[in-house]
Amino acid sequence: MQQRFLNALLVALVASFGISGDPAHAQAQTTPKVQPGEGRPYEIVDSEVWDVPDPVSGRGYQVFVALPPSYTKQPRQRYPVLYVTDADYAFPIVRQLGRRLNVEGPQIEEFILVGLSYAKGEDGAVSRQRDYTPTPNGPSTAPANAVHGQARAYQEYLRNQVKPFIAARYRADPARAIFLGHSYGALLGTQILFTDPGLFNGYLLGSPSLWYDKRHALKLEASYAKQNRDLTANIYLYVGAYEALRKGVRRYNQTVDMVADNQALETALQSRKYPSLKLKSAVLNDEDHLTVAPRGFTQGLKYLLSAH
Repeated sequence: MQQRFLNALLVALVASFGISGDPAHAQAQTTPKVQPGEGRPYEIVDSEVWDVPDPVSGRGYQVFVALPPSYTKQPRQRYPVLYVTDADYAFPIVRQLGRRLNVEGPQIEEFILVGLSYAKGEDGAVSRQRDYTPTPNGPSTAPANAVHGQARAYQEYLRNQVKPFIAARYRADPARAIFLGHSYGALLGTQILFTDPGLFNGYLLGSPSLWYDKRHALKLEASYAKQNRDLTANIYLYVGAYEALRKGVRRYNQTVDMVADNQALETALQSRKYPSLKLKSAVLNDEDHLTVAPRGFTQGLKYLLSAH
């Protein structure tokens, strides 16, 4: 009887930890498929949250991780990793889009999704205006005590802390790291693109705040072009048609022409004739700054992670 019990216990342990010995495999195997209930908070099933602090600034950050459906079934496969800013908003949307696109067969490659949180204990606006902006010269509409211009420090945090953490824990394809950002998040993406483009090989940049500090991002682009003859990156740019200045038409308090700015960036990149650059840009009709992101995410995923 005792031997039978021990054998049963051994089988249970093997099942719980997974044959591969992969801790992520084990967690995926044991994650409940139902919500906790009894008034407890809603959870995103099959997701994980890890603390990945920044030792330089001393701030606490988290990463949210969602593994692709085939992750446990393909223990030798490595996957592209999609890093998304503004994770409170973007992480659940992108996770669901990635699954919905493949409901009737593979339209996009499966990917590991990594959501980049705001600093722990901070309001999202405080984190993003500090971590996603390239200079201290914030807009005049920002609160008087607002801190801007620490995007370079946050960029180093991504390079030195977040990406190594993901590489060590998951089967990430080191050659397939994609950045996704919208608005200020996309502004951060443009800075990375023109100061350390190899940090990611793909960039999904939505409605980038190129107006920031007298179009500072376009100055970064021009500076990069003076010093480099190539840009190895695959880029998808999108903006909503109602993010332009239209006489008599106003949606989301639009005061700058983000469509014109987006087109200026597209034109500049095309004029460089970089041999290794792949670029697609879209103005999405009937969308403004608040409505365009889910549609832009969808189109960007289909472009950057196409399964065909």
